[in-house]
Amino acid sequence: MNPVSENALTVLQSRYLLRDDKGVLTEQPEALFRRVADAIAQAEDKFGGDRKKTAKEFFELMSSLKFLPNSPTLMNAGTVRQQLSACFVLPVGDSLISIFDTLKHAALIHQSGGGTGFNFSKIRPKNDFLPDSGGTASGPVSFMELFDASTERIKQGGKRRGANMGILNCDHPDIEQFISVKKDTSALRNFNISVGVTDAFMHAIEKDLEWNLIHPGTKEVMKKVRAKELWNAIIDNAWTTGDPGMIFLDSIERTNPTPKQGRIESTNPCGEVPLLPYEACNLGSINVSLFVKENKIDYDELKKVIHLSVRFLDNVIEENNYILPQIEETVKHNRKIGLGIMGWAELLIKLGIPYASEKAIALGEELMNFINTQAKIASHELAEERGPFEGWAKSIFRNTATLRNATCTAIAPTGTIAVIANTSPSIEPLFALAFRRENVLGGKTLVDVNEVAKDLLRSKGVYSDSLEKTILEKGTVSKTDLPEEIRSLLLTSHEIAPQWHLRHQAAFQKFTGNAVSKTINLPNNATREDIASIYIEAWKLNLKGITVFRDGCKPQVMNTGASCEICVS
Repeated sequence: MNPVSENALTVLQSRYLLRDDKGVLTEQPEALFRRVADAIAQAEDKFGGDRKKTAKEFFELMSSLKFLPNSPTLMNAGTVRQQLSACFVLPVGDSLISIFDTLKHAALIHQSGGGTGFNFSKIRPKNDFLPDSGGTASGPVSFMELFDASTERIKQGGKRRGANMGILNCDHPDIEQFISVKKDTSALRNFNISVGVTDAFMHAIEKDLEWNLIHPGTKEVMKKVRAKELWNAIIDNAWTTGDPGMIFLDSIERTNPTPKQGRIESTNPCGEVPLLPYEACNLGSINVSLFVKENKIDYDELKKVIHLSVRFLDNVIEENNYILPQIEETVKHNRKIGLGIMGWAELLIKLGIPYASEKAIALGEELMNFINTQAKIASHELAEERGPFEGWAKSIFRNTATLRNATCTAIAPTGTIAVIANTSPSIEPLFALAFRRENVLGGKTLVDVNEVAKDLLRSKGVYSDSLEKTILEKGTVSKTDLPEEIRSLLLTSHEIAPQWHLRHQAAFQKFTGNAVSKTINLPNNATREDIASIYIEAWKLNLKGITVFRDGCKPQVMNTGASCEICVS
């Protein structure tokens, strides 16, 4: 088993390792991986597999830190709870019964460790007349506030506060209120919010046309606005607060694997999994930084890990304890999984490839194409062994190879599991060479100094006490007298131009069945025009969603630099 880092152990002890009824730890990391491996291998009994052999393989897969499943699987597998999915989408209808049923279901999901996504666009607009009572409607934003208050009081699995995605479509009469709701910094603290955007809206912006806001029930045009006025409000609020992001509904629908089951209108909290109502997705990520061999990617070893990871995630669907019967029915009908990656930035450093380079973009496409292709091959092999997903005959794959899973890949943020794996998150560049995660895990500060960057500097013979001090204080070496070749490899998130962030997202999206969760981190001096160009380019690149975060626009967990005192202690 690979040893875990000090930060990883802190995270595991806080949230993942089991405790007795007095709160005393009863588990160490090795035991956690054995617990999860044994629990997920139970599914082999249903299909005539070798449970003992598979459990051993799953343990080696996770304990090597080459692959980790999403947090609920690590927390709950092999326990009484046994809720293993990270994310769910729930429908929200235009009635109190529907809204409060969904609120109850969301509370149960948050209690079990999952996050939820909602599209509130079916709710009638604010001040709409209610003939049954003679009163007026309060509108979707008011109900989002109710969901937010519920989330505030329920920690996910008793260990962390719940997370939500809230979407309102761009033609809803209350879209203007929705766009600006988070200018109040106390509003919707437990929501990421995004505007559900259509191609028609984007074309209306380009042509400076009027845009109709339409009642979701009667389909009556309630108001006409200039598309650019809405657009400017979106951009201004994204610049000011980081919200709203954008969900490109038509881009999502173009790759909907099961269009006969309905249009996809929502995603999970971080946007990497577009889901139908009552669908859930089980995620896992491969730490690609561990696959460098002789200055190349070891594709043979990676292939083995992909196939085993797909088997693991399909087993999760069998062993999951579903919160609601509707969720179990829908999940097993489509069997969506999302295998992604973490450690991309560290892989590039090890290979000597700058993140902001054409070579990195080309390698990203090559790598994700390989992962997606092999994941589908693994899913096909499982279909031959276990049968295809129930919805396959009416899916977009019905005239091609049988698949066990309607989707196989997704790029999740991997914020916490990347800490456990001691690598860089997802496909993001390094946030900084040294940074602090503040007010986490009950108010703690975790300090991270990137060891891959330090190894590079040592290998080049340039590491020194003074350089270490610069890294700890500034979190970057871009303004040092190091050779350009080294500085270009170690550029951090805010030092990389937005177009490179976007092009990485597009490179991976090209070969990802679900979507790519990616935040375009911007320096504080980024302009509204910068954000507008990012959102437009994201749409033109056929991305499924986009979010930005301008440094300092609101309080944040991650901050550049770390004092020497903290690092030494």
